[in-house]
Amino acid sequence: MQTAMWVFGYGSLIWDPGFAVAERRVARIEGWHRSFCMRSVHYRGTVDAPGLVLALDRAAGASCDGVAFRVPAGAEAETQTYLREREMISDAYLEALLPCALRGGPVVQAVAFVINQANGQYCGRLTPEEQAAIIVASAGVRGPNRDYLYATVTHLAELGIGDTDLAALAARVREIAGD
Repeated sequence: MQTAMWVFGYGSLIWDPGFAVAERRVARIEGWHRSFCMRSVHYRGTVDAPGLVLALDRAAGASCDGVAFRVPAGAEAETQTYLREREMISDAYLEALLPCALRGGPVVQAVAFVINQANGQYCGRLTPEEQAAIIVASAGVRGPNRDYLYATVTHLAELGIGDTDLAALAARVREIAGD
């Protein structure tokens, strides 16, 4: 029986969890993929000029590699509160408990934030070129949208997690922005 709380990060949680971490492991979730499918009207964009942020979007046969964080015993309630305040700023995300395969280890149940496809912020059908144009032009209270993309790609690479779609998107954004 699992007693530890695990949290699955696939975007900014990888490089900025914001909560106490007892252990971090590269991990995989099946049936979902990392996607710039959520319009950001708070952190990486505004209501008038929404940016894009990553979400887990359900897809048959897909998988997403990221980082599973084990929360220290006794910090579960505090972590849950923090994550809900951070991630559930709107109802664009749904909180889910998903099976998460730790690299070289067991499968654990992990808290993950997945896209609510019924929410108006969902935009899962944008082309990579449309995504790049939005990311280049957007910024919010946490900074330019492209910084979020670049940080995610950099940290995935440091962990040995390949994401060719994100790497290609980052290259296109750098080209458009002249970075």
